[in-house]
Amino acid sequence: MSGPDRFSVKSAVSAPNAYRRIGRGAALTLVFGCVLATGAATGALPGETGKTPAQQDSSVTPRHGKSSGADDKASDEAAEAAYEAMSDGKSPEQSAQAAEEAVSRSGDRWGAVYSQGEYHEFEQALDGEYTGVGLWARRTADGQVQVTKVRSGSPAAAAGIRDGDRIAAVNGRPVTGRPVTEVLTLLRGERAGTSVHVGLQRGTRAWSETLRRANLPTDSVSVSRLGSGATLVKVTAFTKGSGEKVRSAVRAAPARGGVVLDLRGNSGGLIDEAVTAASAFLDGGLVATYDVRGKQRALHARGGGDTTRPLVVLVDSGTMSAAELLTGALQDRGRAVVVGTRTFGKGSVQMPSRLPDGSVAELTVGHYRTPSGRGVDNRGITPDLDADKDALRRAETVLTGLGAPS
Repeated sequence: MSGPDRFSVKSAVSAPNAYRRIGRGAALTLVFGCVLATGAATGALPGETGKTPAQQDSSVTPRHGKSSGADDKASDEAAEAAYEAMSDGKSPEQSAQAAEEAVSRSGDRWGAVYSQGEYHEFEQALDGEYTGVGLWARRTADGQVQVTKVRSGSPAAAAGIRDGDRIAAVNGRPVTGRPVTEVLTLLRGERAGTSVHVGLQRGTRAWSETLRRANLPTDSVSVSRLGSGATLVKVTAFTKGSGEKVRSAVRAAPARGGVVLDLRGNSGGLIDEAVTAASAFLDGGLVATYDVRGKQRALHARGGGDTTRPLVVLVDSGTMSAAELLTGALQDRGRAVVVGTRTFGKGSVQMPSRLPDGSVAELTVGHYRTPSGRGVDNRGITPDLDADKDALRRAETVLTGLGAPS
């Protein structure tokens, strides 16, 4: 897709281990996670004054956590490192690297530093949109870049580009043999309204199009009907509005029909959207508790959800953060049968802070627990029924046993 890859980004400039790199990559999709109504409006934790860009749920921290004093010290050290690098005339990349090294020394396993551009992409992705031309692509065996999908209503669709067309050049630069991620980055650009010149091939025809980039929706929720008659609701990330889309899908499902909520590969997102999704299946009550710098808080579902419809939640090792919070709530409340493999185990709250060079440092300040008090950090959620490649088929079988019509 020509928008930001919501689930993989370039590695941290000085990540000390694989865990930090995983956390940093997943965090690109999770900015503002755990933001409630107050936080969304002010950039602050509920009940606190806004001093930082946002609050997010993008990483876990060891069980012992950190005190606010440790958080402040690490933030100060990162800021000082960035400032010194700037004073020495170093580039923004070198300044960010210096800050990253300071965060690494702090011992915060999932702490990381992001550039202004990366952080902007976080915000845009969680708003449920990306900047691009509306193309998905893959690299063929002979190194060509082939269009695999064109978004309806996108600039690419308006130009008549089709599945199977080949991208030969972007802004006059040949792209055959180049990584697809690099090509899509060129197509994406930095902002909507700018133009990109694309050389294309279809069979023996070669031509070019000038496309004007636009802000396009990410479509993080999709709904389909399974052969058994059950409704499959796939959520790839909890972006803005995704919770209401889940609620709408459940309301529109056939009466007494079962639902499979597929959270496989969902690396998290906005926790308030995950709570809204939980409200589709719960009639109020506790969804999770969380602490931020020692202050305990609770998240509750809305009333009026469908509490009788058979429900199976599909998970795997790529199910993280807000998706784990939702899974744990539905499992603990006895509302769903969880099928799949153990989830990733990522359940912390982080507070980003702006550094002198404009980059953003993330530091862990707390973690959340499921309604029964289970911690997710480094543990994950254990499914009720183990299944891997045949998980969807097993889910349909379970729905039948729960009373859903077959």
